[in-house]
Amino acid sequence: MRCVQLCRGRWNTEACRRGRQYVWARPSSAWFAQASRCPFFDLAIDSKLRGCDLVKIKIGTLVAGPEIRARSLIIQQKTGRPVQFEITSDTRASLLAWLEGRSGTVDDFAFPSRVDSLGHLSTRQYARLVDERVSAIGLRREEYGTHSLRRTKASIIYKATGNLRAVQILLGHTKVENTVRYLGVDVEDALELAEATEV
Repeated sequence: MRCVQLCRGRWNTEACRRGRQYVWARPSSAWFAQASRCPFFDLAIDSKLRGCDLVKIKIGTLVAGPEIRARSLIIQQKTGRPVQFEITSDTRASLLAWLEGRSGTVDDFAFPSRVDSLGHLSTRQYARLVDERVSAIGLRREEYGTHSLRRTKASIIYKATGNLRAVQILLGHTKVENTVRYLGVDVEDALELAEATEV
C-alpha cells in the first residue's frame, strides 16, 4: 500500500486566503467523514514541519519500540536547529496502522518514494497530494499548498491562546518577528486580545 493511495481521501482544515494572510476556521466535519485517515497529512498538521523535513522523517523518529512516540524531535533542514513536536493520539493511531501495513526498519523513511524504493516521498509529490485533495473538496488549488498544513495548527494555537512565543517555539522560528509575519498578525488581532483581557 502506498502513502499516495492512502492520502488521497483526507484533508484536515478549512481555510480561506485573504491576500498573503491565512485565516483558519474549524475543521469541517464533512471532510472528516469523507474518507479514512491519512497518516501523512495528520503528521503534517501535528508536527508543523516544513515539507522538506516532513518527507524525510524516518520510522525511528516516530517509534519507540512497538509504539508511536507522543513527542519527537528533528533537526530542521533550513535552520539546522532542533525542533520538537507532539503527535496526538489520533495521529499516532493512523501512523501505527500505516507502519504496520508496510515493512521497514527504523532507518527507513516513513513515507517512501513511489519511484525509488530506498528514497523518501518527494516534496513535489507531497505538493501534488495537497493539490489533489484541495481540488477534490472544491477549493481553489492556487490558494493552498504544503505550507497550508504547516500553518494550520500554529494558527489555531495562536487564535486560541494569543501566545506568539509558544507558536514561535513550535514552528522553530529564531525570531518572534518571523512568527508575527508568518501568522499574519495585525493590529486588529492585538486589539481583540487587549479587549478580551480584564485587569
